[in-house]
Amino acid sequence: MVNDSILYRYNIIRGKFTETNSIALFKGNKIRRTIFNNEWWFSVIDVVGALADSNKPRVYWFAMKSRVKSADGFELSTICRQLKLKSSDGKMYETDCANTEGIFRIIQSIPSPKAEPFKRWLAKVGYERVQEIEDPELGARRTRMLYKLKGYPDSWIELRMRGIEVREDLTGEWQKRGAKEKKDYEILTAEIAKATFDLTPSQHKKIKGLKRENLRDHMGNLELIFNMLGEASTTEIHKNEESQGVPKLKIDAGRGGRVAGNARKELEKELRRPVISKQNFLPKKKSKNFAQKPKRSYN
Repeated sequence: MVNDSILYRYNIIRGKFTETNSIALFKGNKIRRTIFNNEWWFSVIDVVGALADSNKPRVYWFAMKSRVKSADGFELSTICRQLKLKSSDGKMYETDCANTEGIFRIIQSIPSPKAEPFKRWLAKVGYERVQEIEDPELGARRTRMLYKLKGYPDSWIELRMRGIEVREDLTGEWQKRGAKEKKDYEILTAEIAKATFDLTPSQHKKIKGLKRENLRDHMGNLELIFNMLGEASTTEIHKNEESQGVPKLKIDAGRGGRVAGNARKELEKELRRPVISKQNFLPKKKSKNFAQKPKRSYN
C-alpha cells in the first residue's frame, strides 16, 4: 500500500492540492484535512458522515453539539476551529475542523461500530506528520524523492529544496513579526514577486499557462534563483531592522524583491533575453515542456 504521506506530496507536485490541504480516505469516505499550527485538522462534517448512520451529516453535527452540551456541560464547538477547505463545487469555505485530539473527543459522542477502526486510522494518518515535525529531514527526503520520480533534473531539485528552506525562514519571520492571516502572507508574497519579476504570482502563472498548479514547481533554474534571492533578502531586511507589523513588512518585501529584481535585469542585459520563461512542467498533452527531457538545461 502506498504511504499516505507519499500520496500527499505526490498530489502537491501534480498540483492537485495546496501545500497544506489534502484528502485522506477512510473505508471509501473522503476526509478533508488541512495543516494548521503544524498539525492535521480534519473536517468534522466528513468525520461525522463517515461514522454516523445519517445521510445529513451537517444536521447530525448540529444536533450533536446541542445534545453533548446539554448532557455534560462540555461544548464540542470549543474544540473546533473554522478553517477553509475545498467543497464539492471546487471553492474554499470556512468549515468546522478539529485536530486529532479533538476528533477523538467527538468520536466518543458518536455511537458507531466504526469508531474503533476510525481511531486506529486517525492515529496512522496523523503519525507521519508528527514524524516530520520531529525530523524535518524526513519530509525533505520524501519530497526530493517525489520530484525525482516526477522527472525533474537533480540540479532543479536541489534549487527547489533550497527554495523551500528559504521560504520557511521567511514565513517564520513573518509569523513572529505580526503576519497572522493567510491574506497577509499573500500580500507580502505578491510584493516580493512584483519587485523581483515585475509580475504578480497570478500574472506569472498566466504566462506559464498554469491554473491551480504551484507556480514554483514550474519555474526554471534562474526563476528559482531570483525568487530565492528576493525572499532571502527580505528575511535579512526584517532581521536587520527588527520590523514589526504588516505595513512595515510590506515595505521590506518590496525592498527585498528589488534586490532580486535589479540583479535579474542586469543578467537579462548580459543574456539579451528575459529570465521569465513560458516553459513549465505540465504534461506534454497540455503544453510543450522541458520536463520530458530532464537532462536538458532550460535556462
